[in-house]
Amino acid sequence: MSDPKPSTEEVLRRLSEVLDVLSKISEDLEDIAVSLKAVRPTTVPTPPAAPAPKVLGDTTPVSVGRGVDDVRMLFTKELEELLDFEDKEDYIRVKPRKYLGSDNFAKIASAVRGAGGEYISAGRDSHFRIPKHD
Repeated sequence: MSDPKPSTEEVLRRLSEVLDVLSKISEDLEDIAVSLKAVRPTTVPTPPAAPAPKVLGDTTPVSVGRGVDDVRMLFTKELEELLDFEDKEDYIRVKPRKYLGSDNFAKIASAVRGAGGEYISAGRDSHFRIPKHD
């Protein structure tokens, strides 16, 4: 009273079903990994200690602030290539060169927030602002 052995076609069909399920699990795990990377706190490199403000003519302090190169270092090379950086009077403007997609946007927004910056929603002129001074 042994079980009849499945045919080769039946075994192949079952294997195909298992592979389909594993493929879907793999896709789900990949989506979860991307989401977790997007929401984890970004490690912001600590800039070297700034020198004490210089004094011109004993009355005008000049403070040393964050520059475009400092802001570029907040992003991976891949993200940096998606962005334009512009030095404004009080902040560094970071503007996407093209549509970022939700994953890249989340990664960039996280790095900007970690540096004390914000997102400015202004249609085609939307951008991120990172203050030069903390």
